[in-house]
This record gives sequence, structure tokens and C-alpha cells, in this order.
Amino acid sequence: MRRRRLLANTDDASEINLTPMLDVVFIMLIFFIVTTSFIKESGVEIERPESSAASARPNVQVLVAVTPEGAVWVDGTPVDIHRAGTMVASMLSEDGSVVVQADSNAPTGALLKVLDSLRDADVENVAVAADRSAGQ
Repeated sequence: MRRRRLLANTDDASEINLTPMLDVVFIMLIFFIVTTSFIKESGVEIERPESSAASARPNVQVLVAVTPEGAVWVDGTPVDIHRAGTMVASMLSEDGSVVVQADSNAPTGALLKVLDSLRDADVENVAVAADRSAGQ
């Protein structure tokens, strides 16, 4: 009888306390969430043209991409070139900005159609993306 009581007591003492480990995992999760930078991408691979006057636009709300084939993507979703303006206008807040990323091999006509579609939808604060020249 004494032996059974002794074994019953050792079962309780042999449990592993996971609370400190869960605390450490939770702190690490918070650290990684806080230190992660979220980068907005257009959804397609674009080779931007170079410009010496290129400057950074940190407060971009909507990205529009024009591929070398002339296809238009709005925030990672393929869109008809004539509907791009209305779709972007519905996504923008009052002070939001739009950046059009046209591939350096994209047809100029496709870029102009996108810009016209944005203008027709009364979208203001539009910029065209470019990479800064290596000489600057």
C-alpha cells in the first residue's frame, strides 16, 4: 500500500510545466510581428525603367502594373485595361495615392490607356514608377 501511494505522488511531480516555454514562444511571436515590414507588391514581375529624377513614395495605397504584353494588374489581380480606373477609384481613400508600374518593355499605348482610365475615374495623385539611375 505504501508503494502505491509513493508511485501516485511521483506521477504528479514528473509533469513538465509548459507555461514558461509558451511565454517565450508568445514573446518571440510578438517580436517577429513587430519587426516584420510589409511590402506591397503589384503581383507580377516588372522591370521598371531607370530615371535620374526617381524618388520614393512611401504612402502608396494602390499599385497598378502594366506587363510587357500590355496586361494590367491592380494589386495582384488581372483587370481589363478599360476598367482599371473605376476599380482603382473604388479602392482609394480620399488622400490615397496610386503608383503605376509599367515594365520598360510595355507598350506605351497600354500605359497611356491606363493613365487615361485613371484620369476618367477622377483619380488624382498618380505616379509612374522608375528605378533610380546607377549614376545618381
